[in-house]
Amino acid sequence: MRYRIISVGKIKEAFYLNGIKEYLKRLQPYSSIELVDGLEEKTNPRAGLSEINRVLSREGERVLKLVGDDDILVVLDIQGNSISSEAFAQLLEQWNISGKSRVNLVIGGSHGLSEEVRKRAHYRISFSPMTFPHQMAVLILSEQLYRGFKILKGEPYHK
Repeated sequence: MRYRIISVGKIKEAFYLNGIKEYLKRLQPYSSIELVDGLEEKTNPRAGLSEINRVLSREGERVLKLVGDDDILVVLDIQGNSISSEAFAQLLEQWNISGKSRVNLVIGGSHGLSEEVRKRAHYRISFSPMTFPHQMAVLILSEQLYRGFKILKGEPYHK
């Protein structure tokens, strides 16, 4: 199974990027994984609702262009289901045997995700009811992917 993390926002901070790269490197023995970032639409910080909806729509189009018909789409969404690391590992196992070609895990930008992306998603997962910077969310997701594969293999790491 191939995995792709799609971050609408750009990963800019070196300390986040270094952590993400470390986990992506650690994941190489388990799966093919890539990171796509920087799909965010420029917007006025004082944008109104109509401007935000336009931005979300454009970002959503960019995300959905990356997702194939035979792909699994997972969105990280504060309104999604909260699950444990063990349950996430079980999802990884399900995805790995699903016969699908790729799993796309999407983290929205500063305004979240478009309704089109949410509707297309097969799964909606929440890390927490708290809001995290998108860069931190990518780091957390990378670590949870690594933890999930370690759990599935019965290897030490998850404690």
